Amino acid sequence: MSGQRARFRRKQTLLRWVVLVVVFLFFVLPLLGMLDFTTQGPGGQGRTLATWRTLADVSTISVDYPALREGFLASVGLAVITPVVMLLLLVPTMTWVRLRLPGLSRTVEFICLLPLTVPAIVLVVGLTPVYAWVYYFLGSSTLTLALAYVILVLPYAYRSLDAGLRAIDVRTLSEAARSLGASWFTVMWRVILPNLRTAVLSASFLSVALVLGEFTIANLFSKKNLQVAMYELGKSDAKISVAVGLAALVFGFVVLFAMSFVGSARAGTSPFSRLRRRKEPSA
Repeated sequence: MSGQRARFRRKQTLLRWVVLVVVFLFFVLPLLGMLDFTTQGPGGQGRTLATWRTLADVSTISVDYPALREGFLASVGLAVITPVVMLLLLVPTMTWVRLRLPGLSRTVEFICLLPLTVPAIVLVVGLTPVYAWVYYFLGSSTLTLALAYVILVLPYAYRSLDAGLRAIDVRTLSEAARSLGASWFTVMWRVILPNLRTAVLSASFLSVALVLGEFTIANLFSKKNLQVAMYELGKSDAKISVAVGLAALVFGFVVLFAMSFVGSARAGTSPFSRLRRRKEPSA
C-alpha cells in the first residue's frame, strides 16, 4: 500500500513540474523573442543594446518620441487616479451594504461583475453620450479615461475587497467604534481600512496592471495612453515599440507577483519570513 502511495506521489510531483515548465515556457518564450528582436544589430547581425540605451535616455525619448512620453505620463496618471476612484467608490459602498443593506449584496455583486460580460467596443458605444458631458465639464484630457477604467476594474476589485470583508467582522468592529464615539469617517479610515489593507493593495495592484495594459477603449476614444503610443510608434520604430512593450509586460508581471507577498507578509507567512524562521536556531 505504501509503495502505491509513493508511486502516486511521484506521478503527482512529475505532473506538477511538467505543468509548471509548460506554463513557464508559454510566458517566457514570447518575452525572449521580444528581447532577441530589440537586441539585434543592423541587418540582423550581432547584438547591440542601442535600443535599450535610447529607452533609458529620458531626454532623447522626450525629444525624439514625444508621443511615447505623452502616453507614458497619461498611463501613469491613470494608474494613480483609477485605483483611488475605485476604492472611494467600492469600499464605503460594500461596507455600508454589508452593515445596513445585506439584502442588496447580490445586486451590488451583479452590477460589479457585469463589465466582464460587456465587450469593450460595446462599452465605448454606451459611454460615448456620457463622455460628451464629461468633456463639457472636465475637458478632453486623456485622464478622463479613468472613469471608463473604473468600470473595467470593478469585477476584479470587487472580488478582492469582498474576500477581505468576509475575513473580518465588520459589524462588530464598526459597532464597537461607534459606541466609543467614533464618527463614520473615523470608522472607515481608522478601523475598516487597516483591516482591509491586504484586500485594498490587491485590488489596487490589479487596477494598475489593467490600466497599464489597456488599449481598446483608449484607441476607440482617440486618446493616447502608453499602449496607443506603442502602437503608433511601431509603425516608425518597431524596436523601441517592442522594447517599451517588453518593459511594460515585465513590470506587470512584477506587480502581479508582488500580490503573492501582500497577504502573507502581514501574517508572517511569506517565503522570506519562512526562510528566516528556518535559519533561526530552535530554543
